[in-house]
Amino acid sequence: MDIINQHTKKIMEECKLRAADAGLCFDDESLEYIVTNQDMIELGPKGMIPTMYDYWVHDLEVIKGKKEYELYPNNPYETVINSRPALSFYNDNNPDWLNVMIFYHVLGHIDFMQNNCYFRHTWNDDFVGLALADKRHLNSLRTKHGRWVDYVIEFARGVDNICGYYDELAELNIPGNNSRKRLDYFFDVFLQKVRHVSEPEYLRELNNFNTLKRESCAEVESEFIASIKNSYPEFDTNYEQYIYDTEKPSKDILEYLMDHSPFVNKDENQWMKPVIQIVRNTALYFAPQMRTKILNEGWATYWHHKLFIEDERIKGHEVDFARINAYVTAIPKQGLNPYAIGLRLFEFVEQRAEKGKMGYGFDKIMDHDLRRNFNNYSGAGLKSIFDLRTNWSDFNFINTFVDQDFVDRHNLVIIGQRINAEHRSREYYIKSKKAADYKQMIIKGLIHPPHITVDDNQTDEHCLHLKHFFEGKQLIPEFIENVLTGLEFLWGGSVKIHSKIVYKKGPRNIIYCVKERKMTKNEYKK
Repeated sequence: MDIINQHTKKIMEECKLRAADAGLCFDDESLEYIVTNQDMIELGPKGMIPTMYDYWVHDLEVIKGKKEYELYPNNPYETVINSRPALSFYNDNNPDWLNVMIFYHVLGHIDFMQNNCYFRHTWNDDFVGLALADKRHLNSLRTKHGRWVDYVIEFARGVDNICGYYDELAELNIPGNNSRKRLDYFFDVFLQKVRHVSEPEYLRELNNFNTLKRESCAEVESEFIASIKNSYPEFDTNYEQYIYDTEKPSKDILEYLMDHSPFVNKDENQWMKPVIQIVRNTALYFAPQMRTKILNEGWATYWHHKLFIEDERIKGHEVDFARINAYVTAIPKQGLNPYAIGLRLFEFVEQRAEKGKMGYGFDKIMDHDLRRNFNNYSGAGLKSIFDLRTNWSDFNFINTFVDQDFVDRHNLVIIGQRINAEHRSREYYIKSKKAADYKQMIIKGLIHPPHITVDDNQTDEHCLHLKHFFEGKQLIPEFIENVLTGLEFLWGGSVKIHSKIVYKKGPRNIIYCVKERKMTKNEYKK
């Protein structure tokens, strides 16, 4: 893995200028690396984060990736990391013209991740650097506690699979909310009651903030908080303790374990807390990427398509571009291609907004010809898709804009399967052309972790009680025992979870219980 040469870097910098002129907004600094397919296979299990902590499952995924590559050789074009500065990786056999296209695609990703509100909590920290610090910390713990560190990682990652982090992400994604709370704590509590600074020093810090506020037209709270961390390394620890003492902090099961587990909070087991926290922080970092996959890929594809066609460096490679672009953006008859659906939805919204078709007045028009020919020349197309890029997630995107007009325009259908007993073969047929059915097919494929909370009223030091809020999907049966066994270890007592099992006649209430590493399940009536 090497940094790209100066020739290729010059191409990237030219692409940055053109992308910025088109309206994309991203940091000037970025790092680009040339990697081999072998590098891609080895980095893939770690989410392409080179400094991610080591874990045995990563090794298995590398072995799996190597075997798959032997059977199906392929050349992945790029990968982008949401860090400061942004990191991107490129295949070592890309020609210059292809790199131009890929650079535009990458800049679309960077723009999305640095402006979409779901990534707000990732903007101020360099996750690659944080991951390296976490990796070193886990390695130091391994020298003291051996394989038990990996057991805790495995159990915590199992619990992570049933954590949606809904409350935490909702709080983090409110613009400026978390930064303002930290700012209030810094001036009202930290400086005066923790550090006991002198009046001149207090006024100096206040003046620094006011100066920064006057000189910048953007929100500067996050930037100021980042500078605080450099001057006062203990600030985060004190703030978290303050929140713990003054508010109800436990928003998910992992956080609840760190705060209330009788086993983890024993003096000899305090080392487990940072391990669990590392797993949780990593999950929070990747959460927005999972919730915006279609938007993110659609946005990057939209811009590589738009910018590369207008770039004179496409000359002589039009057919090559058309072939690769068609492969990337093809709509499969079965399954889902996020690049294809995302791109076409952005184009669909832009065209509708440009013609003024986004209002309630247009929605009331039922006549097919009137809807097709409607145009009030609003000119709001580009602005509308930038608003989507900033404020929306995949669910909002799909649920709002996949309508019958969109489905009809692209001839989207749901393909069903059936067995032809006479010919002893499987048949594929068009099951539905309705927008509602196609929308539900996509929504069912979106990431949606189960909503599970701790029942404080029944939980005690001997038994942890969990409640699963049933949303039409049951928990995956083959994983339940392992996850609850890991929870039993981390709690130091038995674990029960109230959930539902789906039968043909409907869902039924059930309690799963793990005690002494043995699971039982019993149905019950409310």
